[in-house]
Amino acid sequence: MSDDDNSPISTREARQLFAGLKSAPALVLAVSGGPDSVALMWLAARWQRSLARGPRLTVVTIDHGLRREAAREAREVKRLATELGLPHRTLRWRGAKPTTGLPAAAREARYRLLAQAARAVGASHVLTAHTRDDQAETLLMRLLRGSGLAGLSAMASLSERDGIVLARPLLEVPKSQLIATLRRAKVGFADDPTNRDTAFTRPRLRALLPLLAAEGGDARTLVRLAARLARANAAVELLADGAERFLRLRDRGDAPQAGVRSFEAAAFAVLPEEVRLRLLLRAINALGHEGPAELGKVESLLAVLDQVIAASPRAGANGRPALRQTLAGALISLAGGRIHIAPAPARRRKGG
Repeated sequence: MSDDDNSPISTREARQLFAGLKSAPALVLAVSGGPDSVALMWLAARWQRSLARGPRLTVVTIDHGLRREAAREAREVKRLATELGLPHRTLRWRGAKPTTGLPAAAREARYRLLAQAARAVGASHVLTAHTRDDQAETLLMRLLRGSGLAGLSAMASLSERDGIVLARPLLEVPKSQLIATLRRAKVGFADDPTNRDTAFTRPRLRALLPLLAAEGGDARTLVRLAARLARANAAVELLADGAERFLRLRDRGDAPQAGVRSFEAAAFAVLPEEVRLRLLLRAINALGHEGPAELGKVESLLAVLDQVIAASPRAGANGRPALRQTLAGALISLAGGRIHIAPAPARRRKGG
């Protein structure tokens, strides 16, 4: 991309942004009507027209039912999509809305509806318009929440959700370049006031970015940090993969129990702490039935395991569990010198 954050994106640069998607059968473009997503639609349409045989594009707008202006903005997106020769659908988030955690709930609903739309049109990917600015804000949000290395890697350019690949082709592009691109093309876009509503965390952090930039922490620097953390996270993931193989080799000859993950406690204890955490997280998330485990709770669980194993390497050798705890719908126990992770029994309903 151009070093000038205020220069329009050229045709050649647009081709580079979408080059990896050329062989996809069909793509869904998530377009809300704001400058970032309108630029995504305009750039993708121009890229598709330059190909002899490119992916089919479908534009999808999600109306969360939270703002009166949303329906009008969806109609405007449909008008522009039609001018570009692209089919358009508006999907609505129906039902009661939560009184707390609204941004997170809206995000979950948006991705669920987008995945449904992708399956309906045979699309392999959903394209979102996350920018370099969004990446910097995401890093700051996760930093303030005390996220681990994986969380601080921020957003990936490609990820999977509900069997659909989420692609973020604009993740290294500043928002200012997208606005410059639309202005040169004389393409209008909507202004969502919630992006400035300081009742929400992201707009408050957005307002701080100019101050951070003055101290050298601009979006470019923050995104570079996220990329470096992602690189380190990938290396640790490889170590965790190797540790899993090592522990399985230790169990050669022992038939694994269906629906249970089990580690030799003494061998587990000598692994690096970050690797032990990841092995527990993987097992709990795979076998639990109450959503992803919180990192802080898994850290507390590991501390207890370490204490029990250090006090007695053969803890629970008599068959009676030296530790038994549930977390995120998984049951973790230490018995017979082994750590076992299995689905926890369903909780009894009150009054049942």
